[in-house]
Amino acid sequence: MNTRATDWSERFPRLFQDAYVDYAAARTSYVEGAAPEDLTTRLHVVAVTDRAEVVVCRDAQGGRFLPGGTRELGESLRDLAERELMEEAGAVLSGDLVHFSSHRADSELAEPYRAHFAHPRTFWGYAVGRVRVTGPPSNPLDGEDIVEVLTLRPSAAADYLAEEEPLHADVLRHADALGLIQGS
Repeated sequence: MNTRATDWSERFPRLFQDAYVDYAAARTSYVEGAAPEDLTTRLHVVAVTDRAEVVVCRDAQGGRFLPGGTRELGESLRDLAERELMEEAGAVLSGDLVHFSSHRADSELAEPYRAHFAHPRTFWGYAVGRVRVTGPPSNPLDGEDIVEVLTLRPSAAADYLAEEEPLHADVLRHADALGLIQGS
């Protein structure tokens, strides 16, 4: 399989298009491969069940997304994934994470979003991991209010995400095209 970035950028042009993210005041570029762990400030997981279905979430505001979020002080990427999977999906990570891409984010803010974050360049990582959904999301008071967790075949999960979060849909499609969902 030929996985050169130019091939993927033709298949997923929206994903590889440089963008400006208003809420973060950052310019972003999609890059393949694992991001530097010490510069990764966010992580979203393509969470795959034993039936090769993908976990997707919806919050009370209607947002649809892959489970994940912002890294806490001293937290490893695995700890971040485990915490966010439980908070947003009621899921437990049951295998290794395969980090396959990220958005490189160059902030235009004078200070980092959180004091423990690298600045001005950080990475918003994406990984695939095998999970078990064990119950409802824990929905902590300081997190999103998750009202729906679904497990769907990869194509149906991408279509579901595309309605509200087309970048997460393309991240999922990219992981699937790389063969990471069946092989997680």
